[in-house]
Amino acid sequence: MITGYCTNGDAVALSAAEPPASLRPEVVWIDLVEPTKTEDLMMEKLLGISIPTRDDLKDIEPSSRLYTENDAVFMTASLVYRSDTEIPGLTDVGFILSGGRLVTIRYAEPRAFGLFKAGMHRIPGGCRNGAVLLARLLETIADRTAEILEQAVDKIDGLSIEVFGDKAAARRRPPHFLEARLRDVAGHYRLVAKTRDSLASLSRLLTFVYTVPAVQGDKDSRELCRSISRDIQSLSEHAAFISGNITFLLDASLGLINVEQNAIIKIFSIASVVLLPPTLVASIYGMNFRVMPELEWQLGYPWALAAMVISAVIPFFFFRWKGWL
Repeated sequence: MITGYCTNGDAVALSAAEPPASLRPEVVWIDLVEPTKTEDLMMEKLLGISIPTRDDLKDIEPSSRLYTENDAVFMTASLVYRSDTEIPGLTDVGFILSGGRLVTIRYAEPRAFGLFKAGMHRIPGGCRNGAVLLARLLETIADRTAEILEQAVDKIDGLSIEVFGDKAAARRRPPHFLEARLRDVAGHYRLVAKTRDSLASLSRLLTFVYTVPAVQGDKDSRELCRSISRDIQSLSEHAAFISGNITFLLDASLGLINVEQNAIIKIFSIASVVLLPPTLVASIYGMNFRVMPELEWQLGYPWALAAMVISAVIPFFFFRWKGWL
């Protein structure tokens, strides 16, 4: 699907079934979403440039992600999408500055694009050219990335309260509660890791964008890119801090699981030690020797029961006095 956007923010559909002879001058942004081969060929003919394929966008070499060719600037960044789901991912998005226009190629729906489209009408000074649009779009992407990190922090704080709740709540935990929290921790770590990868790619892209003549020639775009670059750096440091907190939460959860398991093992160990003396008494008087003086005692049975109870109670209170229970 191909959609063009004019300087006033209005959208114009471009169809490969009825290809236009040329692009309208007021079209400053062309958004290609999962373009077909036919649509790629149509845009190459209209723009006079080569449209990167999906495989081209996945290339990790910097020289293949950031380069200039025939006065057109080609850039690729990895953006987070599906951040609200259990399986967040990264999608490679291509940005092209050519002939005063911005061209984007993407095969997913990062939320930042929807937010940017909704706010295009409010861009100060309007959508004058592709450089302005690129700077504003990168600003929206940085804001959306910050929002993802803020949501991650809120979820991690809530998870931390669940894990480190009061003792009364800890005693009422259902079985395998902490094991389930480990899966939540893993999900948050995956999201933050994807976000850090995205921020790294955006940082490289912004360093390259700042040197582009079209951006250097527009003072507002140049200053905005500089500001976004500082924001990306701050977000990267914040993401590293969040990652450290997640690692601590993971280690703490594993430690609590070990503590609970050790407590259960301790209970069984103490129970076996408490029941050992009564077992010894019962074993002695359960022997089948012919000559046993106690067999003639009239109160032998009650005395044996009393001995077993006393031999169990004494170790129990001894353990309580030592603080082992």
